[in-house]
Amino acid sequence: MRNKKGCLADCQTVFFLLHTVSHYTTLITEWSTCITLVETGIWEERKLFVNLQRKNKHIMEAQQHITTIQEYNDICGFKTMHPQVAFVRFDENTKHVPTGVRYVYDFYSIWLKETKGCVLNYGRTQYDYDCETIVSMAPGQEIEVAPSNVARPKCIGILFHPDFIHGTTLEKKMRDYSFFSYASNEALHLSEDEVVVVQNCMHIIDIELQHPIDKFSRRLIITNLELLLDYCLRFYERQFITRQDMNITAISRFSELLNEYINSGKTATDGIPTVKYFADRVHLSPNYFGDMVKAETGKSAQEYIALRLFEYAKRQLQSPELTIKEVAMQTGFQHPQHFVRFFKRHAGITPTEYRRIG
Repeated sequence: MRNKKGCLADCQTVFFLLHTVSHYTTLITEWSTCITLVETGIWEERKLFVNLQRKNKHIMEAQQHITTIQEYNDICGFKTMHPQVAFVRFDENTKHVPTGVRYVYDFYSIWLKETKGCVLNYGRTQYDYDCETIVSMAPGQEIEVAPSNVARPKCIGILFHPDFIHGTTLEKKMRDYSFFSYASNEALHLSEDEVVVVQNCMHIIDIELQHPIDKFSRRLIITNLELLLDYCLRFYERQFITRQDMNITAISRFSELLNEYINSGKTATDGIPTVKYFADRVHLSPNYFGDMVKAETGKSAQEYIALRLFEYAKRQLQSPELTIKEVAMQTGFQHPQHFVRFFKRHAGITPTEYRRIG
């Protein structure tokens, strides 16, 4: 058996690594047991050390689920001013935030990155945010803060729990803010004037959080949250316009892929394609892709797909040897009655009536 001093040092090293991740309460108990066993001289050192290493690997690979604003503030070293809302500023933060850990939050967050140097692994994408960009995350999304050579990146953010907006008009509007489901490489890049607008909105919320909670607090914070989100929506619309050449390329590829899908007979074998199917193939998130198509064509991606299927169905109906059921199957409908409703919604008449007048 090795000496107690060397053994103790190994245990301390393992405990230090484990202390930075979640579920460390159980490991504190094991640490105490480790000390006791070392001091009494009754310990199979190698076996326990290997077990602790395995736990370390397992926990470092696991997610850390953060359910409350208070829990987030405790981890990052921020003072909690409100149990369901927070304004955070990382360049003023004195506590080291653990890196290499995958976090899942149960709340919304909007981040304004004002300097370069904060690397985030978002899903399968690594993204080093440029100056003056915004990224937004919805509850349940996973993010990992990777090690960075910038000690304190200049970054401010607003966090708010879904319970805070429950029962309000903002809760009903959240589905309109589809940018919460955009991927990190679809971040919002701001002009200097837009940065000032976003900063002002966030600072007003911060001022309200500093104020003692009263009957006006929730209403004023929600009003300014909604204002901030509406501005983000406007700025994303501007970004779609300024990136029009890139968008047109993506939409052209979408059109080609859709034609290939229909003409190859995939509708008959695989059914009607989803928006996600095409978004994945042009390397965009479904929400960003859908919003881009809407901005460029005036139609949603789903409407765009439906119109192409409708045109295909009309061509197939011109072949008298095909029954309505066969045309329905070729268009991607397993049930002819669903196809009839689909066709009538677009043509105003049934497939049978279309054939008669055709």
